[in-house]
Amino acid sequence: MSESTTRDERFVHGLEVLKKVDGEAGQRVVDSLADISPELGHQIVSWAFGEIYDRPGLAPRDRQLVTLGMLTALGGCEAQLDVHVNAALNVGLTPEQIVEALLHSAVYCGIPKALNATFAAKKVFAERGLLPLGQQPPQATATSA
Repeated sequence: MSESTTRDERFVHGLEVLKKVDGEAGQRVVDSLADISPELGHQIVSWAFGEIYDRPGLAPRDRQLVTLGMLTALGGCEAQLDVHVNAALNVGLTPEQIVEALLHSAVYCGIPKALNATFAAKKVFAERGLLPLGQQPPQATATSA
């Protein structure tokens, strides 16, 4: 967006990006701010989605992987993880890739944060009819001597 773009034009553009990435979940977040901080909702749409999410440097799926990792690392962001797990699915990540990213986060963020993020993902997967994923951990085999 150029500097001469109006506030309303930035919002309209951001809303288009928000709908592509977050769908209804993102719109619900913005709507929930209408009676307390409509300006925060405006900035989320105009700046975060209209300017940052729409930059060409990363593909939308890569942005969502980064976002999932950061929200997991922060901890206490389960409501935002709900939105961004949905967004990750919307931009082409599979449930298995999301789970793998959250498993990987355990190494850097800690198991409790990875668990919380995984349970947030499980909730979204259940709502979208994507469970069970069918991942089975490798089984140890007993050998007889």
